[in-house]
Amino acid sequence: MPLSVEEREQFLAEPHIGALAVAAGEGRAPLTLPIWYQYAPGGELWVMTGRDSKKGRLIAAAGRFSLMVDRVEPTVRYVSVEGPVVRTDDATAERLRELAARYLPADKVDAYVEFAAREHGEQAVYHLRPEHWYSSDLGSV
Repeated sequence: MPLSVEEREQFLAEPHIGALAVAAGEGRAPLTLPIWYQYAPGGELWVMTGRDSKKGRLIAAAGRFSLMVDRVEPTVRYVSVEGPVVRTDDATAERLRELAARYLPADKVDAYVEFAAREHGEQAVYHLRPEHWYSSDLGSV
């Protein structure tokens, strides 16, 4: 059964690991990879990745991507959203900290931010405006 607008936005706002999909070029299936993301109901969704990574280059070239999140407990539920990249910003330490704090225990955030800043190279933040939504709650099948 499809989720209401409020249900799907609230579910997407929860800290799930996303599966990002982006066009990988003619003759190729979309590149699909796990990623952390940030979203607040009614707003833009954003992801952070290496500007020169394969994922970053493909997002920049395609100008859009999809993100799907799901769970299996207490019910089988998913939300998929697709849309254009409306803005690309340089990543900042504050954005990295915000994203890390969404997914990691508080006592692990500082160490992760230091590691990522040192090891991940130049990062960019890609903002997606949700245009197309797909969602369902299959109950406890």
